[in-house]
Amino acid sequence: MSMLAGVTKNYFIGIQSGVTLEWVVKVWTDYRHTIFLSVKIALACLACTLLIGVPAAYVLARTQNAFTRTIEELLVMPIAVPGLATALALIVTYGTFGDFRRSWLFILVGHVLFTLPFMVRSVLAVLSSIDLRTLEEGARSLGASFSQRFFGIVLPNCRSGIVAGSLMVVTLSLGEFNMTLLLHTPLTQTLPVGLADSYASLRLEVGSAYTLIFFVIIIPLLIALQWASAPRAAQRPPSDDVDFDAGSPPHPAQPSHRAAPAHVRS
Repeated sequence: MSMLAGVTKNYFIGIQSGVTLEWVVKVWTDYRHTIFLSVKIALACLACTLLIGVPAAYVLARTQNAFTRTIEELLVMPIAVPGLATALALIVTYGTFGDFRRSWLFILVGHVLFTLPFMVRSVLAVLSSIDLRTLEEGARSLGASFSQRFFGIVLPNCRSGIVAGSLMVVTLSLGEFNMTLLLHTPLTQTLPVGLADSYASLRLEVGSAYTLIFFVIIIPLLIALQWASAPRAAQRPPSDDVDFDAGSPPHPAQPSHRAAPAHVRS
């Protein structure tokens, strides 16, 4: 209903007043910089959480002791603490850094603090469900270096967790309001803050058009992430050949196509 109000001529009369794109055009003309900034912060937040969260989850999965369990609990604290309190702490600590305080990077720091636990927990849950130590030891016995094991074994096995965490990070960052309300400046207004400003000034049609544009942005992004999370096997065309060299286990009922050794044929 809110989105329908964004394409009606008069919100109080309803759809009977006619359909128009006037409010959508007005939002795009006057507030598109807030939309671009929100997408920019969300993508930067995703990059930061991937660079920090995936290695952190790997270390936590490999090292299970009282210290790492304490770290896991502390990582969740930014979610438990109200966003306003976290924002006030950032302002008190870094508010005197003028250029940093006025830039969008200041908002990015708050978003990373808030969304990092979702990335770490998603990847850690997947890594904890597999025998990661045995896989790595097997690769090490074949001569694989640490980078080969991390990029060739760890990351492919936790791919579903990375995609799930990315989905959470992007959506939460795009819609984050409580913390951003205090961290933003007039030059770094984001989409949720602009949406709240529209509703607070009783521009209901503009606010509804804002919501409509938010959905237009977020729905294709969610579909793209769901497509990326699809199993790779479902994306390959069916084939009767099994690639033994790639490590795929042969089916018990399927005969082997490997050539017998010369001494066996003789």
